[in-house]
Amino acid sequence: MSQPYIGGCACGAIHYEVTGEPVEMSDCECRQCQRRSGTGHGSYLTFARAGVKVRGEAAHWEVVGDGGTRKSHAFCPTCGSPVYLTFPAMPDIFIVHAASLDDPGRYKPAKVLWTASGHAWDRPDPALTKFERMPTR
Repeated sequence: MSQPYIGGCACGAIHYEVTGEPVEMSDCECRQCQRRSGTGHGSYLTFARAGVKVRGEAAHWEVVGDGGTRKSHAFCPTCGSPVYLTFPAMPDIFIVHAASLDDPGRYKPAKVLWTASGHAWDRPDPALTKFERMPTR
C-alpha cells in the first residue's frame, strides 16, 4: 500500500489525509481556476471519497463550472487557502489542490483541461494530453 496523501491549508487549521491512489491528476485552464489560483491554471488530484479524513472546518463557496457542473470549493476561513473541492452531484469524489499537499512533488499531471482558455504565458508540459474543454467520460 502506498503512503497516504496528506496536506492542508497554509495555517494548519485544515488538514486532510487520503489513502489510496488518485483516480486522476490534471491541470485546468478554465477562467474559474485561473481566478481562484491567481495564475494560469489550477492543479488537482482526484480521489475516491472513501479514503478521505478531514480535520478542521472549511468554509465553502459554490459555483457552476463552465461545463455546467456545480462545484463546492473548500477553503480555510482563517488563512484563505484553497484546500479541496467536491461536486454535490458526485459525492464519491474528493479533489485536492496540488499545492495543498505536504509533498507537492507527488503531483504528476496526466492531462490539461480547458486549454481553450489557456494563456501564452502559462504553458503546460507539451507531453500532456490536452482537451479544449472538459472531456466526456
